[in-house]
Amino acid sequence: QVVLIESGGGAVQAGGSLRLSCATSGPIWSAGGLFWYRRAPGKEREFVASIGYKNQITDYADSVKGRFTDLRDDPLSTGYLHMYNLEPEETATYCYRQGIATTGSGSYRQYWGQGTQVTVCS
Repeated sequence: QVVLIESGGGAVQAGGSLRLSCATSGPIWSAGGLFWYRRAPGKEREFVASIGYKNQITDYADSVKGRFTDLRDDPLSTGYLHMYNLEPEETATYCYRQGIATTGSGSYRQYWGQGTQVTVCS
C-alpha cells in the first residue's frame, strides 16, 4: 500500500526557517509531480509549491515566491520543501500530494500525506 508521511514541521519565530520532507513508500511503479499544499484552521487548502517529475520545473504560489524552494532527492521516495523567512500568517498544516501508478498498466492516482504542522510565532 502506498503511504506518504510528511515530517519536519514545528514551531519557529517569524523570520525563521524550516525544511519539510515527505517520504513515500509502497508498490510504486512510476510517479508524477510532487505538490505541496497548506491549510490553516478555518480556511481552504491552498497550493504552495510543486516540482515536475520529468523536467523538475518548479512552480510556486505568489505569496511564497523567493522564500520557498521545492526540491527532491528521488520523486519516488522523498520530496523536500525549504521554507525561509516564515511569517505568522503561514501557520498551517502542510501536506504533500503525488500522482502514483502502482503497476505498469495501472492509472495514476493522487496520494496524500496526513500533513505536518507548522507554527510561526510573532
